[in-house]
Amino acid sequence: MGTEPLAGIRVLDLTNVLAGPYCCYQLGLMGAEVIKVERPGGGDLARQLGADPERNAAGMGVSFLAQNAGKRSVTLDLKAEEGKELLRRLVRTADVLVENFRPGVMERLGLGPETLRAENPRLIYCAISGFGQDGPWRGKPAYDQIVQGVSGVMSVTGDADSAPLRVGYPLADTMGGMTAAFAIAAKLAEEPRGGVLDISMTEAVISSMGWVVSNHLLAGTDPQPVGNENPTSAPSGCFATADMPINIAANRDEQWEALARHLGLPELIERPDYATREHRKANRHALRAELEAVLTTKPAEHWIDPLNALGVPTGPVLSVPQVLETEQVRGRGLVAEVEGLPLLASPVVSDGVRPVAGSAPPALGQDNEAVFGALGLSPDEIAALAGKGIL
Repeated sequence: MGTEPLAGIRVLDLTNVLAGPYCCYQLGLMGAEVIKVERPGGGDLARQLGADPERNAAGMGVSFLAQNAGKRSVTLDLKAEEGKELLRRLVRTADVLVENFRPGVMERLGLGPETLRAENPRLIYCAISGFGQDGPWRGKPAYDQIVQGVSGVMSVTGDADSAPLRVGYPLADTMGGMTAAFAIAAKLAEEPRGGVLDISMTEAVISSMGWVVSNHLLAGTDPQPVGNENPTSAPSGCFATADMPINIAANRDEQWEALARHLGLPELIERPDYATREHRKANRHALRAELEAVLTTKPAEHWIDPLNALGVPTGPVLSVPQVLETEQVRGRGLVAEVEGLPLLASPVVSDGVRPVAGSAPPALGQDNEAVFGALGLSPDEIAALAGKGIL
């Protein structure tokens, strides 16, 4: 697997769907042993989600496969006393526990952070929730769509005609999961080790909107949806060509001037409406029309490389299949084959090595015998617990 900075760290993954599983997947890619603790009979809801109905029916939905490779899977009924006791025994062997139940659920089960850290004071207990463990919203249900709405993201996505608009992937879940992974990694470096992390998906998303939020807090502006325009500069955004849209970021004066000259429009440089960045921002739509009158006469490939060579950042607007087929992404190994499955590897390259999951996503409960056997349970005891529905 390459570099493994978290080798020797055991993570108990009690999470479902995306935010928590994504967090634990990132920890696993960095070398941690991740034991996924799932509900008997069904497991992680993501096992039934995704675009392939046959995989969903088999309990290995694409949504599950996407961020559970390299993990081990055990099943436990955490409502049963025997299941709770087995979790407590697992906690004594663990460094980290991650859960994304609604606030208060683990306490009602008798498995809250105080209880589990009494079993293992060095345990890092990480709770991921939509809004945090306290506050008036703590008990509200929170899916990605809900968080995108309440966090302000949808209000600034799209343009005046289309906003509010959902970001096209589960942004809130992903930001919450990555924030949790970062916090856990930081906490692992602390001595004495142990503690409780309270990760709010909403706060993670708002934090990621630093420029937008600060423009409101510090400059008193009311953030508006600006579509494909860069609100900080012009001409900077998405432009039509003869065959496909391209992004151009002429953010500095010298880039704007190079762009105007390359398009055969040097007279625009002297026009008062475009004299400064602020003038260009105020008149961005008129400026766009003048630039696109030239850009649409040629295909995208005619413009991209020459503009980049002039120091004007320019790039195509690609679909997901298109970007995955580029030599840039393929050549750097972001997509890796894991036991025949094409899966995303780590977004990090460490000392020249990109971590890749060491095994395919697990079948539900496939590691019950190995994990619980290591706790001292005999095969007969494991079979008896399975017969009672505890495993």
